[in-house]
Amino acid sequence: MKNITIPVTIPQDILIALNQKEEELRDQFQLTIAIMLFQQDKLTIGKAIQLSEVNRYEFEKALAKNNIPIVNTSVEEVFADAAKLKDS
Repeated sequence: MKNITIPVTIPQDILIALNQKEEELRDQFQLTIAIMLFQQDKLTIGKAIQLSEVNRYEFEKALAKNNIPIVNTSVEEVFADAAKLKDS
């Protein structure tokens, strides 16, 4: 699979203010964007993990840190699924 690079311009004083190296900020951006797209249901968890370039455990840990559920299933959906299983 081919990767693309999307340049982002960051003023150098931002890196200084954040006390981060360029690579650290890039990694943080990538993880944050992956989480945002997952939360908006634009990416599956697998694709979001792929975009974030962290392993599943680290991604789920980041979701938990941000109070983002891994599954967005309502109580009604759970009961509907349970009823379907019971009927089969």
